[in-house]
Amino acid sequence: MDNLTTVSTFLLWGFSSFPELQDLLFVVIFISHLTILVANVSIMVAIKLSYNLHTPMYFFLFGLSLSETCTMVVILPRTLVDLLSESKTISLPECAMQMFFFFGFAGNNCFILSAMSYDRYTAIHNPLKYPILMSKKICSQLMAASCVVGFFVSFCIVLIVFNLSFCNSNIIQHFFCDIAPVVSLACNNTSFQKIILLAFTVFVLVGSFILIMTSYVFIVAIVMTMPSTKGRYKTFSTCSSHLTVVFIHYGFACFIYLRPKNSNSFRGDTLMAVTYTVLTPLLNPIVYSLRNKDMQTALRKVLGNVNRFPPLRW
Repeated sequence: MDNLTTVSTFLLWGFSSFPELQDLLFVVIFISHLTILVANVSIMVAIKLSYNLHTPMYFFLFGLSLSETCTMVVILPRTLVDLLSESKTISLPECAMQMFFFFGFAGNNCFILSAMSYDRYTAIHNPLKYPILMSKKICSQLMAASCVVGFFVSFCIVLIVFNLSFCNSNIIQHFFCDIAPVVSLACNNTSFQKIILLAFTVFVLVGSFILIMTSYVFIVAIVMTMPSTKGRYKTFSTCSSHLTVVFIHYGFACFIYLRPKNSNSFRGDTLMAVTYTVLTPLLNPIVYSLRNKDMQTALRKVLGNVNRFPPLRW
């Protein structure tokens, strides 16, 4: 133990395990990065400029698009730089900040999805009192609570992880500062810390998913009492976009963060995380645009206004 040295910088070595794929990964991630930015910004602008979209459902969708974009910005620009760089170094404070913001926004996304399911339940269960039960103030409070809880949990995670001792090995087998690859570098026994970190992860993922599923159990119970088949179909169709996003979002997240891990699994997790960090932020605008006529109309208006701008003359 006398020969151990304190680590002050890490190496993000995730993509170095795939040297033959780095050029392809750079192109794919760069194009995806631009596409996600354009798609989510278009969603946010369309909601902001379309008065008929100033409803609780689109208020939460605006917040989800913003949070997903921030989640991506925390990870992908740095990843693109590392793909072109040979050093791939990141200081310990920078690693802690990246982990804090990534999991803060990721937790925020989960609880916003829970708030969206509650919004759908309220609209179906009590449509007459819906404007009162989901007023602007209540929606803002739900959004703020999602953010506070997400970042509080993230702060606790970062506090636990970076209170560990790191020595000798500083190679993170990932392309960003994820929990398991960083904890695996700790010198001390991390059994207790891993249990606490798993508890926080379960709280965010499983807890928010239970809230979502509880809302949909009540929604299904209400819908099945409707006498009209057309009415049942119309009600279910208003929830289909949200459910699609939920199952894909939680499917990837639970596979990455809730299954047992060892150092041999980090290589596979690296490629899976590319899918998760790229596909999920892109999924949100695609699903809501393809399956929502009001959103399609608003996007066409926004894109039409952009096309009417005169060309730049140099």
